[in-house]
Amino acid sequence: MFHNEEACVALWSTIPRAAAIGTTALAITLAASACGSSDSDGTSTAAPAAGGVKLVNAGKITTCTNIPYEPFEFNQGSDVVGFDVDIVNLAAKKLGVTQDIVDIDFAAIKSGAAMNSGKCDVAAAGMTITDERKQNILFSVPYFDATQSLMAKKDSGITSLADVKAKNLKLGAQASTTGLDYVKKQGFNPVEYADSPKELLALQTGQADVIVQDLPVVQTWLKKPEIGAKFAQVASLDTGEQYGIGMKKGNTALATVINDAITAAKADGTYNAIYKKWFGTEPGATPSATPTS
Repeated sequence: MFHNEEACVALWSTIPRAAAIGTTALAITLAASACGSSDSDGTSTAAPAAGGVKLVNAGKITTCTNIPYEPFEFNQGSDVVGFDVDIVNLAAKKLGVTQDIVDIDFAAIKSGAAMNSGKCDVAAAGMTITDERKQNILFSVPYFDATQSLMAKKDSGITSLADVKAKNLKLGAQASTTGLDYVKKQGFNPVEYADSPKELLALQTGQADVIVQDLPVVQTWLKKPEIGAKFAQVASLDTGEQYGIGMKKGNTALATVINDAITAAKADGTYNAIYKKWFGTEPGATPSATPTS
């Protein structure tokens, strides 16, 4: 991290003036965090939390996520709620701190930049554990078994990716996701959308004929009457994915707390209760994905 004014000025000067607004905003955010009062490993110089875990902000575990991604993280009134939020709260309780949530571009999360810059302690954003991401991120033990699905109009006649190809349909996907990676490996060149709401809007407005998205997200959308009346989950893609909580590489103290919290919750039934709260069923069954709070 930067400890003097000259170094911070040098960092700010590297942000291109002609960059796109979204990119500039992200760069400014990360640069500001880099020039904060942190030590060399990107964590706060304040007293550590329980177990000697260093946190970006004293008394809080700061979570970077990308909102909305219902039912994992989304706004409910003035609060951010969801399955991921409840999972991180398990670790927050063990640490004796509260959770503070930061909404940030998913590209900065999956690259590890959000954690490495000291912007946040953890990333909880329905993020699949992959070998590529492991190069820049320390992942927790898996906390959710995920799969992909296709969503289209009810009368589309689509039942597989093969149908999408045969009918020469327009396929959409969320940028920076494993769903995008999966269909690309199957030979598709989908239109990429910055986030899941934009992807859904593309389907609703006919910019895309079919979209690929995580199964629980699709099922949550379809619970909304105005969406379920016109669209359907037309296929499941068993990709064998698992979600993990992301941390800065080398932050083993925090990883130990998070892993212990997840493992204990699975053993004592707390995890099953959280799962049922957000997906409407026990783990292992097909989720209805109806948030109940």
